Amino acid sequence: MSLAVVYTRANVGVDAPLVTVETHLANGLPSLTIVGLPETAVRESRERVRCAILNANLEFPARRITINLAPADLPKSGGRFDLAIAISILAASGQLPAQRLADVEILGELALTGELRSVQGVLPALLAARDAGRQLLLPRGNQVETSLVRDVQAFSAEHLLQVFQYLQTGTGMQACCYDELAHGHSVLPGSERFAQIKGQRHAKRALCVAAAARHNILLIGPPGTGKTMLANALTELLPPLTEKEALEAAAIKSISGQVIDALQWRRPVFRSPHHTATSVALVGGGKQASPGEVTLAHRGLLFLDELTEFRRSALEGLREPLESAAITVSRANYRLQFPADFQLVAAMNPCPCGYYGDPQGRCSCPPERVQRYLEKISGPLLDRIDLIVEVPRIPHDELRSRPASTDADEAEVAALRESIQVCRARQLERSGQLNSELDIRELDRVCALSPDCEALLQRAVKSLGLSARACHRVLKIARTIADLEQREEILVADLSEAIAYRRHARLLKVGA
Repeated sequence: MSLAVVYTRANVGVDAPLVTVETHLANGLPSLTIVGLPETAVRESRERVRCAILNANLEFPARRITINLAPADLPKSGGRFDLAIAISILAASGQLPAQRLADVEILGELALTGELRSVQGVLPALLAARDAGRQLLLPRGNQVETSLVRDVQAFSAEHLLQVFQYLQTGTGMQACCYDELAHGHSVLPGSERFAQIKGQRHAKRALCVAAAARHNILLIGPPGTGKTMLANALTELLPPLTEKEALEAAAIKSISGQVIDALQWRRPVFRSPHHTATSVALVGGGKQASPGEVTLAHRGLLFLDELTEFRRSALEGLREPLESAAITVSRANYRLQFPADFQLVAAMNPCPCGYYGDPQGRCSCPPERVQRYLEKISGPLLDRIDLIVEVPRIPHDELRSRPASTDADEAEVAALRESIQVCRARQLERSGQLNSELDIRELDRVCALSPDCEALLQRAVKSLGLSARACHRVLKIARTIADLEQREEILVADLSEAIAYRRHARLLKVGA
């Protein structure tokens, strides 16, 4: 037989579209041509495949070989097609039975020795192969990802010869098993960070409210008051991800080449980019259309420390994903959409020196410099932040007080984590989503107010100059506070606390 067809998967964003490798052998001078929009790494696979087949003591046909990667308009990049190309050549030359190739998909990069090297983006390919009803043959280095997917048929190998033997006899490759332990067990975070924070009860309360419904939060205060510790401590309050959410986050890690820990994969991720990050680094893009920090933080936390030190253009790029939980990256040669459902946690100083409003008068910044500093945070971006919390200096005697026992700290964090889980379950049972995700129609139904609460909200809108979006976020926060207290109705106390979290916007002199 001089024609063979092998199935494989490309990597386009977080999707794994099907690619058909069509190999044809014809008479003529020996050559190997790859068509179908291959990029440089794919074109270079000609030499890798030739050497791998020869070093595996298999026959490389001395004929005119044409390989088509269909669909032709889909860009092909990386070495993920090496193994599929090698198998198609062996099948086209009659060394493998072609009927064995109809029910399998093949991924893997080849070394010159014939050994298989792991590739990126295997998890999306696993999900796509499962939905298509085919087996997936892949390198042993990607075996961990197969343990996370239910009902998948996957086999791993370390060498081209093992794949060759499997396609001939059905033996030689190791079956990849779904790991019940990875799904039924997730290592809980400790309570070390939360326990190290002394004082700051108001900020700790705000963290609980933020964790209960994935509200965005901004911490404002002078240097050394614990803003970074508070942001890191938020991870200790978050419940594990659901299986669907964890698979989404793991797929992003897979396409990014990050290591997936099978015991920790259901923990929300914590991303903390440096303030010198560019817009492309935050939202994604580049020549190879790689995901940015907003996508790498999908279903987790994105912590922006020293918020005002980020470039204005980079911060403005956060507005779309904060609103739509996705980011569309458009360039001259591609247009992709990445998921970006993250919880924003930000921290900043009130002025360049950090001591604006200090009762001891330590601030040395002139008013115009403070204004320029705060103008880096635009009103539309501030409107998308639910809780704005002041983190003041702690008195020296409270800072030097003896810490409580470790057991007491762990019990406190465990109790907070349990109340947050109960609160989230309450929201999901009521509307199928968390309060931070409610649209306007659901908001009117879920956040109904009494006449006293309506009057309080109207006074707050006038005195604080709240926009419509900020007003809606106040309602969502009030609903979350009521849910934390296991109340069906929003009380005046709940709404007052929610308004207080917006009142601190006056510290920024924006939206006040």
